[in-house]
Amino acid sequence: MRKEYDFSESKRNPYAGRLKKQVTLRLNLDVIAYFKALAEETGIPYQNLINLYLSECAHSRKKLKWAS
Repeated sequence: MRKEYDFSESKRNPYAGRLKKQVTLRLNLDVIAYFKALAEETGIPYQNLINLYLSECAHSRKKLKWAS
């Protein structure tokens, strides 16, 4: 390993805008159970599935339908 590295020719990470941020959410137990079961079926971790679903909602500008 070198004592020093030269980063003068380095480039910024082109994927930096797509990075994730850790947050804490309070989810109902049935929601967690649903995504965990879906994770078993698909082989995708349940947290990734929740992120994929929320991303799809955000990209399609999905709105909630409130029961009045």
